[in-house]
Amino acid sequence: MNARSYLQTTLLRSVSRSFYLSIRCLPVQLREPIALAYLLARTTDTVADTAQISGSVRMETVKLLSNGIQGTASRDVVAEVIASFVSLQENASERRLLESLPDCLGCLEAMEHADRNDIRFVLEKITRGQMLDLRRFDDPNKIRALGTAADLDEYTYLVAGCVGEFWTQLCFRHVRQFANRSEDEMLALGKSYGMALQLINVLRDAGSDLRAGRCYFPEHELSAVHLSPSEIFSEPERFQPIYRTWLEKAKAGLASGMEYSRAIKNRRVRGATVLPALIGARTLSLLEASGPAALQRTVKVPRAEVRTMILSLALTIVSRRKMDAVFDRAKL
Repeated sequence: MNARSYLQTTLLRSVSRSFYLSIRCLPVQLREPIALAYLLARTTDTVADTAQISGSVRMETVKLLSNGIQGTASRDVVAEVIASFVSLQENASERRLLESLPDCLGCLEAMEHADRNDIRFVLEKITRGQMLDLRRFDDPNKIRALGTAADLDEYTYLVAGCVGEFWTQLCFRHVRQFANRSEDEMLALGKSYGMALQLINVLRDAGSDLRAGRCYFPEHELSAVHLSPSEIFSEPERFQPIYRTWLEKAKAGLASGMEYSRAIKNRRVRGATVLPALIGARTLSLLEASGPAALQRTVKVPRAEVRTMILSLALTIVSRRKMDAVFDRAKL
């Protein structure tokens, strides 16, 4: 197996739970740039999350990684610095991901010009969001909150909303008659969809983030109910109205994702695009049912349910009616 095939299959499957399933549905001309962008983003995210290393060093390393992706830093220098992070990864798949960075950068350099530029553009935004995160939450021993709702919107855009735009641009370039809506409309819907998916991550990981000193819920909203970030665990009922407000915002973003998916003409691309919305809707349903207990445990959609969703779509060749039916069922 050559490096390109390994990256798109074995490595991608090992580091993603649901995204790999979407990638498999895509036409070949979309598969490589989207898979490569995902692997590079996961690499920078793994570096940013390596808690054994100080935040300042991680920020410098993410910046170096960003420069390597943009082609302004030597691939060898980047690989040498990243090598020091490999042994610190407890997860074997993430160790292999960091070890594969030189191959990822090599594939990026060999990629068609427009795709390479799009990958670099979206990775610049993603790494900016990761560095902003490291700067905001620089002390894991103290729980800090984002200041305003605009700060949370900025974060979800930089690490995921821009991915919706990236996906849209690639599809309009590579897929003939991609959608029955204009590119500007699809860009706006894709941005909202991506932000919603990241907001679901924020909601799902709220408890573990708080334990790591990160509170993505705006301080001004917490102050309005006389609650500090450090009191969320001890007074979860007071926190619930804020949590539910953002949960409803995530639902609205997923509705944009469904609107986006319905507009796609190519059935394979439609199936790959709608799957995260279906999983996201089910995740929100589970979080809502858990109530305050969601802060104390990990909430994930069982793999068997995800397989059932995929089978339901496949049996109807991703019909719009079936998509809507699965989405409505996931919300129950």
